[in-house]
Amino acid sequence: MTNLDKNTEKVIRPPVEQITSGTIFKPAKAYLYKMQLQNILAFLLVWASVLLCFIAAAYIAQADAASLSAAQIINDYFWTVNLWTIGLNFIWLVPALALTPVYFNSLEYSVKAESGSSMPEVYSKQGIITVTRRHIPFRTITNISSKAGPFDRLFKIGTVDIETAGNSNPQKGPETALHGLVFYEEVRDFILRELRRFKEPYVVGTEGAYRSTHIAKTADEDGEMLATLKEIRDLLKAK
Repeated sequence: MTNLDKNTEKVIRPPVEQITSGTIFKPAKAYLYKMQLQNILAFLLVWASVLLCFIAAAYIAQADAASLSAAQIINDYFWTVNLWTIGLNFIWLVPALALTPVYFNSLEYSVKAESGSSMPEVYSKQGIITVTRRHIPFRTITNISSKAGPFDRLFKIGTVDIETAGNSNPQKGPETALHGLVFYEEVRDFILRELRRFKEPYVVGTEGAYRSTHIAKTADEDGEMLATLKEIRDLLKAK
């Protein structure tokens, strides 16, 4: 076996065919780890900010000749401020850590290419209390992009943002986003190929073909019904 064959075997091919077949799929587990890490870092940031503000306030207070020195203030109140800060932060940190997996499990996506008479679309579902399901036909998509921030690159995942012409508030961001995908660039490229392939021909040609077929079927059904009525009339006349 050559080195080229060995390298080819090591390539992990993204399951784009499975993802784009309309099958429901979920974000990678790394997306859950990313959200949990962000919760913990937010806790540490708030904790450190409060302590730094307390130390700065102690040095400002020592400017008053009647007050204690900064070292005495810090020594007397540091642990009190520290424990209160940790306790108050746990009020939001514990629910956040508990609800993040629930939110992660609520996420569902699918990307469906053209199949027979079904229209290609992107589907997303999210939410804990209010569950939001979005069906976005390809013909309404105006822009698609992918992004990977520092935490995304750390966990080797990314996001595909999808914007539509009917987005009522573009300042809030894209119409929908597929978060936590390992093969996010492949999914983005697939949707772009489908858009280039079906954007104009699909909307005009397929819908036109569908209307023509529908009219032809309706005409055939009307003709059969008329023939049946004529047969009934002839039978009644014969009696």
